[in-house]
Amino acid sequence: MLDDNLKTQLKAYLAKVTQPFEIVASLDDGAKSQELNGLLNDIVGLTDKITLKLDGQDARRPSFAINRPGEETGVVFAGIPMGHEFTSLVLALLQVGGHPPKASSDVIEQIQGLEGELTFETYFSLSCQNCPDVVQALNLMAILNPGIRHVAIDGALFQDEVEERQVMSVPSIYLNGEPFDQGRMSMEQILAKVDTGAAEREAAKLSDKPAFDTLMIGGGPAGAAAAVYAARKGIRTGVAAERFGGQVLDTMSIENLISVPHTEGPKLAAALEEHVKEYEVDIMNLQRAVELAPGQPGEEHEVRFESGASLKSRTLVLATGARWREMGVPGEAEYRNKGVAYCPHCDGPLFKGKHVAVIGGGNSGVEAAIDLAGIVGHVTLIEFMDEMRADDVLQKKLRSMPNVEIILGARTTEVNGDGKRVNGLTFEERASGEIRKIDLEGVFVQIGLVPNTEWLQDSPIELSERGEIVVDARGMTSVPGIFAAGDVTTVPYKQIVIAMGEGSKAALGAFDHLIRS
Repeated sequence: MLDDNLKTQLKAYLAKVTQPFEIVASLDDGAKSQELNGLLNDIVGLTDKITLKLDGQDARRPSFAINRPGEETGVVFAGIPMGHEFTSLVLALLQVGGHPPKASSDVIEQIQGLEGELTFETYFSLSCQNCPDVVQALNLMAILNPGIRHVAIDGALFQDEVEERQVMSVPSIYLNGEPFDQGRMSMEQILAKVDTGAAEREAAKLSDKPAFDTLMIGGGPAGAAAAVYAARKGIRTGVAAERFGGQVLDTMSIENLISVPHTEGPKLAAALEEHVKEYEVDIMNLQRAVELAPGQPGEEHEVRFESGASLKSRTLVLATGARWREMGVPGEAEYRNKGVAYCPHCDGPLFKGKHVAVIGGGNSGVEAAIDLAGIVGHVTLIEFMDEMRADDVLQKKLRSMPNVEIILGARTTEVNGDGKRVNGLTFEERASGEIRKIDLEGVFVQIGLVPNTEWLQDSPIELSERGEIVVDARGMTSVPGIFAAGDVTTVPYKQIVIAMGEGSKAALGAFDHLIRS
């Protein structure tokens, strides 16, 4: 099951195990059970600390639990955790085996203090780069708190459950049998939702912090780069972000970051955070900015957050990034995560063998259609313009695929459904005005980005017609002492490498402003 290289790496990791534990597998006669049996035998063959038992009684087969002798830790995998979830498996093995987690003492204490019986179930797909964060967080919670149980379920392998629960987006999380949340969630986000008083306590703590010299609003590539450059100047630096990493977390493959031939979004986000933490930077997560109160010249600026927290700083770098643009048509919001999706890598496996549409003929749309064509039964790509804007090499690849239809010059007018899930799409042929409807089961929207600047609409910050923050050559906005960088600004070409450079420049501009004022 595991190749020699992977076995060597895994053996090195398992050397960190300090206490024995057992894997209890529930198998049947199917091919997937035999595949899982092969994987588990490979694992136990690498260390004498693990015992494999094949007498599990879990109704989901194949599945396995990772337990300490005589103690159920509550960590269960239903399926074969390879792909993106192999890291989740390795971490679970290490943590059950006594290797200390990297979570802070405050987070560990908060998890251990949760009361009641909490049973989480997470549906994931092996190609989903957003799922491991959720799986790993809930696994750790189960390991640290005996009242918590977590089952990670491969949705592609347990299609009957997916159909019954109408899971159409991953990760999908259930708590005690009821829907809990969908999409990427950090440990902090999960705890904030379970421990309802945590957000209020954290907001009060943040509001008591002294003013920063430079405060970054946003933790994507621009905010992270700005934090590094500011901290290296020896000034008091903070980062307040809704989620550190920003939209990079939702990016599957990155091949144009100079000097890094290939990486994935979550890996880059983790590297960014690790780099920032090498300096004395105060990172404050789960903080969504809702109001800016600029100070008079020489005064501190104040940012207020949805949590109720408030932070002050002598200078600011606004790096709130952008998000996927929505179509804004009837049915889109109603059927979001019920057939309307924005991440083909995450949710594509849930539409295996089905008919889906991709909206958008740029690089993102065409790449999505190519990826989906290898999973689903049929893909219809719909582009508003009379020609696609994607790179020629991508267009040629798409047109070579037998289960793809391309419709140009079409305006999507409605997402249709039966009240529970998507069952069709209505569009208008722009040349003739004819209205057409396609029967399908999924719609993947890939039509670009919109800047996250709604919170600045009533502020003196100048915005462009597209809602982007207007900046000068040094990254400064229309308000002295307030800078901006990244996808949220008017700087052209929304690329990670450009955002990093602009964030660095904005931080240098902020430092220059400080020493001159």
